[in-house]
Amino acid sequence: MTGALKLTVTTPLQIVLRDDAVTSVRAEDASGDFGVRPGHADFLTVIDAGVLRWRGSDGPWRYCALRGGIFAVTGGGSVDIACREAFLGDDLAQIEGRVAAARAERVDAARRARLHDTRLHARAIRHLMRQLAQGGDTLGLAPEAEP
Repeated sequence: MTGALKLTVTTPLQIVLRDDAVTSVRAEDASGDFGVRPGHADFLTVIDAGVLRWRGSDGPWRYCALRGGIFAVTGGGSVDIACREAFLGDDLAQIEGRVAAARAERVDAARRARLHDTRLHARAIRHLMRQLAQGGDTLGLAPEAEP
């Protein structure tokens, strides 16, 4: 099909999507929503978690939820997306629900990591304070006493 885009979505483990008859692609980056059609100028952007939409010449919109990645248009006819995670679906509401859940999980994982780091930091400080209170060498540099 002439005048069509070649759309490829990959993760580190697999090629999630390869469609050679795409007429329109829509995605979102930090600056907002954007669209790509055949003949688009070369373009490179970073995308966060969101929903990619595309359409063939006679088909309905199709959807792919993405978890961050790189979106590149080359030669006016190729759209390549490299992302951490992606899943396809035909129901936009279901896909958006999965994206919301993935975002919530990422926020929760970051919160758990901060909590873990705070606990480790507090434990290290308590250990140093005990060693200092006992007059000990916190770095283990003092020579050992000879018997």
